[in-house]
Amino acid sequence: MTALGFLYPGHSAEDDYPRIEQLLGGGVRVDLVHTDIGEDAHRVDALLRMGSAERLAAGVEALRLTGAEAVVWACTSGSFVYGWDGAHEQVRTLAVTAGMPASSTSFAFVHAVRELGVRRVAVGATYPDDVAALFAEFLTAGGAEVLSVRGSGIITAAEVGTWGEAEVFALAKEADTADAEVILLPDTALHTAAHIPALERELGKPVLTANQVTVWEALRLTDRRVNAPALGALFTREPIVQV
Repeated sequence: MTALGFLYPGHSAEDDYPRIEQLLGGGVRVDLVHTDIGEDAHRVDALLRMGSAERLAAGVEALRLTGAEAVVWACTSGSFVYGWDGAHEQVRTLAVTAGMPASSTSFAFVHAVRELGVRRVAVGATYPDDVAALFAEFLTAGGAEVLSVRGSGIITAAEVGTWGEAEVFALAKEADTADAEVILLPDTALHTAAHIPALERELGKPVLTANQVTVWEALRLTDRRVNAPALGALFTREPIVQV
């Protein structure tokens, strides 16, 4: 049994995680510890506080008791808002505090894009435009070519958590461009685990969503690969060999 640990802010789309655990088909346990979201706002100052070392450390002890082998900070905006270097420092501090390999959803997206062997991405974000632009800058620093960014102007994770299939599909379609090789939906407050194969069929290309790549990243940290077609192209590909 591979035990994966996640620090998840608040309570918006946490039910994606037991769903993903089920879709992985056994042999993997997903343990979620909720961190204090503080002010629920997709605003830079609030996001910096939400991703602070103190907030993350508060959840680490409970996660350690689960027997987790790796931990991922399951928040995109609360990691990329620190910038490329600051986000690296965030996960380094988390790894030292937790005593295990660590990462964040922002780095999960970068690693997943590389895993698919693509560069040209389109982003469908629930965030306001200024926050969505910071994610695009982060992806660019990670080697991606961001062709389009579609922001939705939503301030709170609570509102994002109310979105259903229709809103998710509309966001992905609005973000897509003919030249994009993959679509990214970067909010862990967005319910997407049930929709990934249908999204990929509709758009004709891989779709990476926040909770999906977060779990994949934890598996990567533990050197565990799982073939799970119900979780999309990311979970069905052989790894890209870096030369």
